[in-house]
Amino acid sequence: MIVYACSSNRAKLEELILAGQGSGIPRLRIEPLPGLQEIPAPVENGASFEENASLKAKHYSASTEEFILADDSGLEVSALHGAPGIYSARYAGPNATDAANNDLLLCRLENQENRKGRFVCSVALARAGHVLTTVRGSVEGEILKQRRGDRGFGYDPLFFYPPLGRTFAELTRDEKLAVSHRGQALRNLFIYLAQFDRSNSARSGKIG
Repeated sequence: MIVYACSSNRAKLEELILAGQGSGIPRLRIEPLPGLQEIPAPVENGASFEENASLKAKHYSASTEEFILADDSGLEVSALHGAPGIYSARYAGPNATDAANNDLLLCRLENQENRKGRFVCSVALARAGHVLTTVRGSVEGEILKQRRGDRGFGYDPLFFYPPLGRTFAELTRDEKLAVSHRGQALRNLFIYLAQFDRSNSARSGKIG
């Protein structure tokens, strides 16, 4: 079973592929969608992570007969009333770098004592233009006043996870997937895919 991931973020793709390898579904392979760069990107104008993930999955599912996985995720900061939220990737502008987004976040939180925040991830699965399911994951943490760690991407260097005493940028990929918002969402998705795989295997057995 192939599931194509429609993301141009290399670090995110690596996490998705790693998660697929540990899914426990023998025939599952998560791979980058072939020719993604040649497909015009949809306008992400949804009002929530779920809406944006769904519209991306539906859009890209027209280019293949296989499953399409789309992820939309971001950081919600309590003191900023949930910002940057769905605008996390472009917080500092349409083509903002991770560094610019982190700098702006630190600036906006400069005089804030409340540093609570959460990472949120929504994953949508689509096929042939239809969204089959959406799943969600979230993880609570604190926003540090300076970066720590050189792993991960996005806001990982500022996101401190108290149970492990480290930022997400200080965790290995396996450690991060075990506790992260994306890891949670993907594990929920794998439950759905495992059920599909069992049903498909059963039908194949009856035909044989």
